Amino acid sequence: MNRELGYHASPAPRAPPGWRDDNALPGLVNTHAHVDKSWWGLPWQSYGGEGGTEGRIRHERARRDELGIPSLGITQRVLTELVRHGTTAIRTHVDVDPGLGLRGIEVVREAVADYGDALTVEVVAFPQDGVLRRPGVLELLADAARAGADHLGGLDPATIDRDPVGQIDAVLALAAEHGVGVDIHLHDPAELGAFQIELIVDRAEALGLVGRVNIAHGFAVSQLDPARRRDLLARMGELGVTMTTVAPLRLPQLPLAELDAAGVRLGFGTGGIRDLWSPYGTGDLLGIAWQYARASGIVRDDDLRRVVDLATGAATPFAGLPEGRLVVGARADIVLLDAENAMDALVRTPPRDAVIAGGRRLVG
Repeated sequence: MNRELGYHASPAPRAPPGWRDDNALPGLVNTHAHVDKSWWGLPWQSYGGEGGTEGRIRHERARRDELGIPSLGITQRVLTELVRHGTTAIRTHVDVDPGLGLRGIEVVREAVADYGDALTVEVVAFPQDGVLRRPGVLELLADAARAGADHLGGLDPATIDRDPVGQIDAVLALAAEHGVGVDIHLHDPAELGAFQIELIVDRAEALGLVGRVNIAHGFAVSQLDPARRRDLLARMGELGVTMTTVAPLRLPQLPLAELDAAGVRLGFGTGGIRDLWSPYGTGDLLGIAWQYARASGIVRDDDLRRVVDLATGAATPFAGLPEGRLVVGARADIVLLDAENAMDALVRTPPRDAVIAGGRRLVG
């Protein structure tokens, strides 16, 4: 074992001459990706269809077969872009529905296999088109869990399935039965969203899913009055419910200090990248952290460092790893870049000059 970097490798990767500790960050962690859904590498696809969650779902379903989504080649290109920007661990949602079965999960696994043990990836079986309103989806989620999916997903139980109790009970019960986690997309705002978070927390406690539930997006949390938000976050912290965000610019950002005070772990994700929902996205997770910090008005050094921490080592549990640090004996997930310090790296998002994942040099 290399005593300096903490991995088995021969010969050990070496940093370029002149690099200092300030030039190194732990690997970036993308806690909310959709690596199966992009059109990256295809000709430009114009944004079309209706707006809103339901409209985007219909548009994607209408065009994905025409574009060959999911595709092994496209998924490989998406992973290449994520890694090129310094990502070494990923939690990705992968669509599961009667039209696809588990094919998307199989494609993602084949693409990830190219990296061997270097890239850490956990899969969420994601019912993008609803759970209860589509016959057979619950059975597919159970099949996905039996086939090794790490988490089961859900989507806006109130506005997509129009049965928040039914969807939440069904998904969390399956997760408890199969010993996997839960990661639910929740876009619904304010009190409607908060009501569903309360249902999720209550079922997590009743089913013994403490520390195994994540709420993605969770816009409602930022839209509650302070006292209501404090009580809700306290309850989430007690049950180990985590949150992930893509830092959407059109909405208030999740309140970092309040989440930290309540013990609610936060992770950053890219969401979809150049897909049928939006043409935006580069795969740069550090860019998402920049967007979150800028939109949140974060300017002080300690807070900037905390954002970098959340984009790197503090987020590795989202991918099933212990917290990542640049210390002896830790897994060697390292990004080298030309920056004065962590704060400078965040506000400038400089190019990643080298990316080492699991002790294997992938970039540079």
